[in-house]
Amino acid sequence: MTARLVVCLGMLALAGCATTAPAPRIVTKTVQVAVPVSCKPALGPEPIYPDTDAALRAASDVYERVKLLVAGRLERIAHEALLNAAVAACEGAGT
Repeated sequence: MTARLVVCLGMLALAGCATTAPAPRIVTKTVQVAVPVSCKPALGPEPIYPDTDAALRAASDVYERVKLLVAGRLERIAHEALLNAAVAACEGAGT
């Protein structure tokens, strides 16, 4: 009985050694990594707004002051649109 057990274990051991391990499977994957990109748009100098304190004080009447304030507001809106476009272009440059 023990001889049969030894023979069976020996056969199992030989059978285990006879098998070969499968070749390793090499898989290449592309990984996209976000890389920070320096973005410095050329905006030019800050505009000179027409509604300065001195210009408002020098205005002859309320109508002239309001004209200066509206012109300054329109200039600021245009400058803000330029800044927003530059920021959007910088955010799009990294992708």
